[in-house]
Amino acid sequence: MGAVESTEGEREPLLAPRPPEEQGAQPVNSSRVYGRRWVVLTLFSVLGFLQGMVWNTWGPIQNSAKHAFGFSTTDIAVLVLWGPVGYIPWLLFMWLMDKKGLRVSLLLTAFLMVLGSVLRSVPLTDLQLRRWLIHGGQLLNGLAGPTLMSAGPLLSTTWFAPDQRATATAVASLVGYLGAACSFLIGPLAVPAPNDTQIVNTITHWDPGHIRDRIQLVLYTELGVIAVFFVAVLLYFPSRPPRPPSVAAASQRLSYRSSICRLLSNMRFLMIALAYSVPTGVVAGWSGVLDMILTPVRVSQVDAGWIGFWSILGGCVFGVAMARFADSIRGMLKLILVLMLAGASLAATWFTLTCLTRLTHLPSTKATLYTSCILVGIFINSSVPIFFELFIETVYPVPEGITCGVVTFLSNLFTGLLLFFLTFYFTGRICSMLFFYFTPISWNDE
Repeated sequence: MGAVESTEGEREPLLAPRPPEEQGAQPVNSSRVYGRRWVVLTLFSVLGFLQGMVWNTWGPIQNSAKHAFGFSTTDIAVLVLWGPVGYIPWLLFMWLMDKKGLRVSLLLTAFLMVLGSVLRSVPLTDLQLRRWLIHGGQLLNGLAGPTLMSAGPLLSTTWFAPDQRATATAVASLVGYLGAACSFLIGPLAVPAPNDTQIVNTITHWDPGHIRDRIQLVLYTELGVIAVFFVAVLLYFPSRPPRPPSVAAASQRLSYRSSICRLLSNMRFLMIALAYSVPTGVVAGWSGVLDMILTPVRVSQVDAGWIGFWSILGGCVFGVAMARFADSIRGMLKLILVLMLAGASLAATWFTLTCLTRLTHLPSTKATLYTSCILVGIFINSSVPIFFELFIETVYPVPEGITCGVVTFLSNLFTGLLLFFLTFYFTGRICSMLFFYFTPISWNDE
């Protein structure tokens, strides 16, 4: 048998060599988890904490603010309403997050918070002008909400391994609620309250100037802390790690326009989003004016603050625990949410019936108000990170920031509708009845 020399074409390799710029590239499965992820999570969480605290500044001290600055009930409701109003340009913030990354988005958010805190803290003697500056500061703080409320899942996917993702999402998403809870505690303890929420023989009238000085101290303190963390984010907050923590974090996602179209055409996503946004949005607005709701039933400003604090704190602690449980057991997200919403419905029913004591003849005591409100906060607020994980699994490969931006916008929409209604038609009974009516017991994803 004779051997024939191979031709030039036969000696060409079947697989072409990779270009030089691709030869040094890391493979997709070359993932790594960095210890600095906890620093990134801490900076983001603290800003979320401060944003929630500033948003809920005036509700817990509404009686004091009325005496110090001449605010009306409408003013207090509008000050809380600026949080949902700040969500109107949410598409712009979601676009910025998708195109420029977390660092640019968070720097803009922190700058808006600093500027808003400066406006609130200007010590003018003209109370009318001071009133407008406070409203402007609350609006700027509300504009910081879209990034801080929706970027938690994006941060956890970008920096954390899959077995830590739900826990990181819970911390980043719930710490804003914890800030609102601390304002329930800090405000009433730092600012003296006029005793007009209790029926006593003699009513002590506090000096409005003294109340104004104490409120000014709270505003200055919040401004200083926000400025410190703005500098910290400016000095160190990377958009992403050098290597992704998982294959999912390195995968290609849909474009901004395609993501919005995909979400709005996904009926299952819209149904789950409705189940999330209605109860969480209404409870957020309801808790923001909790002192006004409980004043007609003779609950003092301090007691209302403690009720709001423990209800939100319980939801945050329980939410992190449930997220840690969801990290270890997958496939049970719907069952967990159904149980949470069922518990919230029962607790809301209990609260409503005790407030309607003239009709139901049920005892309305401090213990029943504490227990029912705390249970509502635990069940509703702890469901937030579980909902976020379910959203991400439902609409993948839509980017996490865009997905959570849509659902948090819907939640703030219902918050705004409730507060807008309360601005003009506020009564304590209507608040509790609306709160009960809008808390669903379950949802269907078929």
